[in-house]
Amino acid sequence: MRPLYIVNRDCLSMSKKSRSKIWFLVHSWLALPIWFFVLIVCVTGTLAVISKEIMWLANSEMRDNRPSDDAQRMSFEQIRATIERNEPDLIVGTIMQPDGDYFALSVFVTYPDGRSVPAYVNPYTGVIQGLTPSFDFRRFTRALHGWWLVPFTNGYSWGWYLVSILGLPLLASLVTGLVVYKKFWRGFFKPVRFSQGPRIFWGDIHRLSGVWSIWFIAVISITGTWFLIQAILGDNQISISSKSQVASIIPHSAVPLTADGSPAPTISLEKAVAIAKERIPGLEASFITPPFNAYSNMQVGGRSWYPLMFQTAEINPYSGEIAASHLLSDRNKLEFVTESMRPLHTGDFGGIWIKLIWAFFGLVLSMMVLSGLLIWSKRTALATLNALKREGKTRPVAYTPEPHTSPVATRTPENSL
Repeated sequence: MRPLYIVNRDCLSMSKKSRSKIWFLVHSWLALPIWFFVLIVCVTGTLAVISKEIMWLANSEMRDNRPSDDAQRMSFEQIRATIERNEPDLIVGTIMQPDGDYFALSVFVTYPDGRSVPAYVNPYTGVIQGLTPSFDFRRFTRALHGWWLVPFTNGYSWGWYLVSILGLPLLASLVTGLVVYKKFWRGFFKPVRFSQGPRIFWGDIHRLSGVWSIWFIAVISITGTWFLIQAILGDNQISISSKSQVASIIPHSAVPLTADGSPAPTISLEKAVAIAKERIPGLEASFITPPFNAYSNMQVGGRSWYPLMFQTAEINPYSGEIAASHLLSDRNKLEFVTESMRPLHTGDFGGIWIKLIWAFFGLVLSMMVLSGLLIWSKRTALATLNALKREGKTRPVAYTPEPHTSPVATRTPENSL
């Protein structure tokens, strides 16, 4: 005899609810890789901010290596003269002072075989301390954080889009978090409860790190979203820059001639810096590019009162006249905003202290994501376990009734028929 299944309407409704919960749990588990992706982006971004300082600790060639306490830094002209005297076969190109005077100068030198590489140069002695590798820890962390090492083949890589699009949900999470967490300012000094279990502990960590990094999340999400817009504009050949993309050149007729055909004398690098400072008040010249042929200008650039943007001046190396410049006043309002995005995102505009602040809050943001990941994964795991238990309880139970037996035969005439 076949078993009967006792199923009521409550069981059917519970079965439908269980199926919907299972689908929600599947959705939750699929979201976990996104959490891990966001966490990796936050951690690599934190490392990228101070990646050059980490290399400075590990590589003595990158340090300024001051020979004595009374040693004075050389001028750009002295640096070039020293390199050309020590290495007469080299051609000295752009000389840069990195953001932080504890770094060695970065000088682009060209070898007779055509190789052009940046070299670490001691700012006190002018000695080349080493050559910059083509791919180092700084470039690795920035490439991993910025575009996940996906190469740029035709325009921006899809890795750039994958990372920069995170700016949108990050900004949305900031807004929704402020809506959910009423009177969030009360949480600035709310202590973390260590003795009430991991759920309470990680919840407190999540709220505390979120409250303290509100301003940082706003900066990173807005600038990250701008990188997405920048890629879209760039891949569609749309430019919002007012700066001329054509370098100014010296006319053939304006190039001085010498009797023996040797190169005409040019102004010194220090004279070019002085001319640029007259044109740009408050300029802190951080790089200078000598002319690379008879028809090119010198270029001097650096920051002034507004640390988020560089200002540059192109100077005729023969006459000392300013051929072109790109100043703060030359930018329109849109450029003023968009050109400020990158330094605000990376924190490389105010020396070591700004970098340390950015790195600290990058670590806080990483802790917020990690705590959210742990809370989410634990909640999802418990919900999955409970759903499996409910599924086992709500299955219909087979019931087999007892067989109906005939009554005992009695010796009556009716039974004998």
